[in-house]
Amino acid sequence: MKIREFLKEHKISVGDNAIFLLEKLGLKDEELIKFLEREIGESAKMSKSKANVVDPEEAVEKYGADTVRLYILFAAPPEQDFEWTDEGIQGAYRFLNRLWNFVNTYIDKLKEVSYTKEELRRVEGRAKEVRREVHRTIEQFRRDFEERYQFNTAIASVMKLLNTLQKFEPESEEDYKVLREAVETITLLLSPITPHVCEEIWEMLGNKGFVIEQTFPEPDPEALKEEEIEIPVQVNGKVRAKVKIPANAKEETVREIVLSDQKVRKWIEGKELKKFIYVKNKLVNLVVR
Repeated sequence: MKIREFLKEHKISVGDNAIFLLEKLGLKDEELIKFLEREIGESAKMSKSKANVVDPEEAVEKYGADTVRLYILFAAPPEQDFEWTDEGIQGAYRFLNRLWNFVNTYIDKLKEVSYTKEELRRVEGRAKEVRREVHRTIEQFRRDFEERYQFNTAIASVMKLLNTLQKFEPESEEDYKVLREAVETITLLLSPITPHVCEEIWEMLGNKGFVIEQTFPEPDPEALKEEEIEIPVQVNGKVRAKVKIPANAKEETVREIVLSDQKVRKWIEGKELKKFIYVKNKLVNLVVR
């Protein structure tokens, strides 16, 4: 029987004995432990008897309290257990560093701009799309954080927003106003989770008072409105094209757009259109023979 099979059969993890053995032999090495766990046995659950407990003070000393808080809340839903991993906490540490570096990249310009809700509602193009993503994030974060208590998905929505912002290349003053709102939004949303970093960013932006004293963000209904949406077009149940239509368009308008689309016409040309089925803002299904 292989060592791996023996360990699994008897529900023994490498952490049960190998740590003590290597310690006595003067060979204890974190990389070696990881190698053994990866190659011949499963990771052990945290337990003092197995000498694999993570000291929170050591983690805080190495990564900071905000990183530890973020990792614990992001690792799993609150009702589930999770196994502490170095890769996980390093991922949380990298995210906070990415946020910090991103803010510092634009901080000189961001400090110079201010905005009103009315001004932001008038932006166009890519800036408008980014602002819509900001307010979608607020909506999802509040739902997950306040109603569902799914802190991990709430945090994931902020991480996704930061990815969007990193692809955004602000040029005009309006762009920087949208970017400032986005950075302030991330700071306010994360402040209950990573208060120290968020207080620093809030102050860097030139805001008065503490971030913890601010009103939690509310999604702007105007920002969430979509003027144009893309929906799939099925022909006899199979997706053959995607078309853009005005949001909440009437069936007559959608029918005209769909039947004039070149990709759709390729699949229905020379055939009889038996049914035109439109599910509002979601899809069109053409039944042809």
